[in-house]
Amino acid sequence: MSRGPQRIVCLTEEPTEVLYALGEQQRIVGISGFTVRPATARREKPKVSAFTSAKIGEILKLRPDFVIGFSDIQADIAAELIRHGVEVWISNHRSVDGILDYVRRLGALVGAGDRAQAYADTLQQGLAAIEREAARLPRRPRVYFEEWDEPLITGIRWVAELVRIAGGDDIFPERAAEPLAKQRILEDPHEVVRRAPDIIFGSWCGKRFRPEKVAAREGWASIPAVRDGELHEIKSPVILQPGPAALTDGMREMAERIRRWAEKA
Repeated sequence: MSRGPQRIVCLTEEPTEVLYALGEQQRIVGISGFTVRPATARREKPKVSAFTSAKIGEILKLRPDFVIGFSDIQADIAAELIRHGVEVWISNHRSVDGILDYVRRLGALVGAGDRAQAYADTLQQGLAAIEREAARLPRRPRVYFEEWDEPLITGIRWVAELVRIAGGDDIFPERAAEPLAKQRILEDPHEVVRRAPDIIFGSWCGKRFRPEKVAAREGWASIPAVRDGELHEIKSPVILQPGPAALTDGMREMAERIRRWAEKA
């Protein structure tokens, strides 16, 4: 008999991606409207939530026996569902190791522990291969990752760790260690100028990254990344969701940009 919850609502993309990867998608009865991975999920599953809001009534109509969300930002959604008697799991992982452990834990919850372990191992091996390649690069760039522009918010911990694995050095490691977005707000944009990144990655969740807008900021013309045209977008679905996408497509995009910079004459 199938074990674990049978009717799961995923309030963010990463549990959906993991469950599909494990072949357990039949358990999913509702997903986030921001889900793009896998593409089939958007066609097959009803969309019942955003990130900071959810259609509570629609969720309850689906009769879920388990709801999965992420972080303090979804605490109010979780609380309302709990008051309606729904079991909710809010994960709060912020690191690469945390993402890998999340895959293993979610697999165990649905009776697919062995498959989840194998999948996590494959993800980890992919990261190790990129790290070995990056170790051979002739130089390491200083990297600024911008998660939002109004106000400026620097990259979260797993992003900073992926930058390092890809062969770069995040210029705000002390900010990356902070779990909440409000703790990663840059009060002084000129601090980026002072730290002089060689590459700027932008991933403005929910809107297109505008390199020309970044380059036009007061005093930023002197930044090496701006001077050399090293301003690159990484789409938020492949880097800002703490799941497999960040460790695969997001990681590869970042590593390729860093490799090209490092090998330039």
